[in-house]
Amino acid sequence: MPARKPATPQSTHSGNNTGPAETRSGLVIVNYSKHQLVEDATGSLYRCVARRGLQQIVCGDDVEWLPTGSDTGVIETIMPRRSVLLRTTSNNVPRPLVANIDQIIIEAALEPALDSFLIDKYTIAAELAHTDALIVINKADLLQPNERCQVEDLRREYQAIGYPALLTSALHNTGIDAFMDCMINKSSILVGQSGVGKSSLIKRLLPDHDITVGKISAASGLGRHTTTATTLYHLPHGGVLIDSPGVRDFRLGAVPAAELAQGFREFQPYLGHCKFNDCRHLTEPGCAINAALADGHISERRLENYRKLLQGSHE
Repeated sequence: MPARKPATPQSTHSGNNTGPAETRSGLVIVNYSKHQLVEDATGSLYRCVARRGLQQIVCGDDVEWLPTGSDTGVIETIMPRRSVLLRTTSNNVPRPLVANIDQIIIEAALEPALDSFLIDKYTIAAELAHTDALIVINKADLLQPNERCQVEDLRREYQAIGYPALLTSALHNTGIDAFMDCMINKSSILVGQSGVGKSSLIKRLLPDHDITVGKISAASGLGRHTTTATTLYHLPHGGVLIDSPGVRDFRLGAVPAAELAQGFREFQPYLGHCKFNDCRHLTEPGCAINAALADGHISERRLENYRKLLQGSHE
């Protein structure tokens, strides 16, 4: 799906020099909670606030807004979202993180630690958001022979399920072209643990990254520390990349059993074939998921992670 660009500005008035301001279409580049940076069709940035009563605005939202000054405005409307990635707060409240994405890019590395459970939670989030998922294992140059075997086994497991899995090295520019090809004309969000090398990868993908960050920082009026916010960048070969701050964990929250099972792509062919309609795929007799495990069609690791999430542990 082609990456979105703000639509051509549309006026709600016939217009004259003394009439009301024109409504414009825009794309939210960054959300700073109290205000947002909105990009118009020309690429210009405006510092906007939301009209009272709007739902939470996030990076990637298409909006209609009114200018209030040469570089300021008010967001009037959030356009319908085609997808939204949710995360759950520590108070178990689901909140939107980004909107209108086609793909979640899950970056991992052996340093600080390769957390396959975290990767699984992001793949589940991708399924629930009806988006694609791409797994990128960075710092490939640091892999020792035994570690490379471990990583290749994990890659094959995800590829068998249907998730592309790449090896990259930002330091040596390894796998960057293949990575870029996976993002052309898509709207992607890059997620992962702190320390996996997201910033280094982004600088490989975006040669003008520092210039863009400076432009965003100047437009925000908040200074350079704003780079810690979830931010949308246009890729040079088409598409957009949303960079989110590194995390220690990602909370899915309380997902109903049937919905959670749908989040495991390899479960889907077997769902609805259990003996009991309300089967939770634990120890129930006649469970099609357990039968698929015994036949080698589902990995024990993934099924165990499903059960952890179902029982509310390791959230």
